[in-house]
Amino acid sequence: MTWRGTTTVRDRIFAALPYLLPLMDGLPFGRFLFQQFPILQLITLPVIPLMTLYQIVPFAGFIVFIALYMLVVRNENIPHFIRFNTMQAILIDIVIILCTLIFQVLGNVLLQGFVGQTLYNMIFLGLLAAFFYSIIQCFLGKYAEIPTLSDAVYMQVR
Repeated sequence: MTWRGTTTVRDRIFAALPYLLPLMDGLPFGRFLFQQFPILQLITLPVIPLMTLYQIVPFAGFIVFIALYMLVVRNENIPHFIRFNTMQAILIDIVIILCTLIFQVLGNVLLQGFVGQTLYNMIFLGLLAAFFYSIIQCFLGKYAEIPTLSDAVYMQVR
């Protein structure tokens, strides 16, 4: 739905770019699927240059995270469509970061074997579903409505 006006091709591209952030942070969850299905590694091609940049610059993820929030989401001169999708990508990234922290706290003791692999696969497949759905909706010029998450985005983006 494009209820805040029409979107240009440039707006659609800029709205889709922030979704690379959660994809990049969620790739470690796909390690078991990458081992079983090597063809899935094609998904990593768009984020390889970004990942090398993240490894070179200290705290690059945090810097990009804060920059997107402060310079895009809070800037009312930027179209609502771009701000909405940027905030939604940030929230998806927060969910991925929280999942990463939970796995680090619980460690390998509780999440070994089949249970750990299943949880990793579920998180990664959920991330891929949200990523592809959001990217497709962006390119169509529609708002990607993800239940609960989009409601939180609407509360943040005026």
